[in-house]
Parts: sequence; C-alpha cells; structure tokens
Amino acid sequence: MPTINKSNDQLVKSVLSEKSLVLVGLMGAGKSAIGRRIAARLDVPFLDADNEIEAAAGKTISDIFAEDGEAYFRDREEKIIERLMLSGPIVLATGGGAFMSKVTQENIRQHGISVWLKAELDILMERVGRRDHRPLLKKENPRQIMQNLIDTRYPVYALSDITIESRNVTHEVIVQEIICAVADFSRK
Repeated sequence: MPTINKSNDQLVKSVLSEKSLVLVGLMGAGKSAIGRRIAARLDVPFLDADNEIEAAAGKTISDIFAEDGEAYFRDREEKIIERLMLSGPIVLATGGGAFMSKVTQENIRQHGISVWLKAELDILMERVGRRDHRPLLKKENPRQIMQNLIDTRYPVYALSDITIESRNVTHEVIVQEIICAVADFSRK
C-alpha cells in the first residue's frame, strides 16, 4: 500500500477547487475505476462522461452508435463534456475517443488538468474482455481494432498534461501516482 502524503492531497484538493481533473485513455485503461477512487479520496464529485451521455440520450452508448452513428455520438460527447467542464471542479472520466476532439481538448486545457492513463495492448485486451459493451470492439478482430486505436490515439493522448502508466497494480497505487503527479504539475 502506497504511503499517503497529506500535503499532496491538500495541494491537489486546492487545485481542484479551480480546475477539474480529467482522465483520458483507451477503453480498459481504468479511467472510471481510478477516477471514482481519486474523487472519494479528495472529496470531489466524480462523473463518467459516458454515463452522462447515456443519461442525456436516454439510451446506451451501444444503442446511440447503432441507431444514430458514431458522428452523432461524438457531437453529443463534445457538448456534454463542455457542459461538465463548465459545471465546476470535478474528477471526470472521459470516453476513449473524447480527447481526439480539438474542441474537447481545448475545453479540458482551459478548465482542467488532463491525465492520460496509458496501458499496454495486452492489459487493455484483458480488461475489455471482461465485459461486452464496447461498440467499437463488436467486430471481427477486437485485438487489431484496439491496436489501431493505440496507433491513432496514443499520439493525441500524449498531449495530456500528465501521463501515468496503467498496469496491473492496485488502484490505490495508481491513485497515489496521479495525486503525486498532479501535485508536482501544479507546483510548476
């Protein structure tokens, strides 16, 4: 179990009184699981952009993709993330494709600190294989699709303020690494 540095927690909580903490990365990187734990530790609201999109649409993301298409989904995603970023400091887990939007990147840059949870292909495949709700992977070769997403999205995710390696360690280890990294980033 990592050692908790209360001064880092206080510093990050202070930073989050003015900005949101936004987690970006591919599906399976751990954005929601880690985000919930950071928010609880710092007593800050947690929101999952995908859940907010589903609530606003009144249907699942899979249904939005099937009925309305990916372009419609991405447009809704941009607007909802913009609304969330303007609603006050939060810990926000974004969908895997959200940070690909220049509009979303700019909203996050203005109102938040972005943290990329970077994970290797094998870890991502193990994690996404546990559940069957990923519309982008409901095709013939999910591993190749995920590799293509890595090739396309990792250079954009690298624009994030902070990069943390998501790996098979306890959530608490990753949470601690993020809090330390955000504290260091805010001291700059």
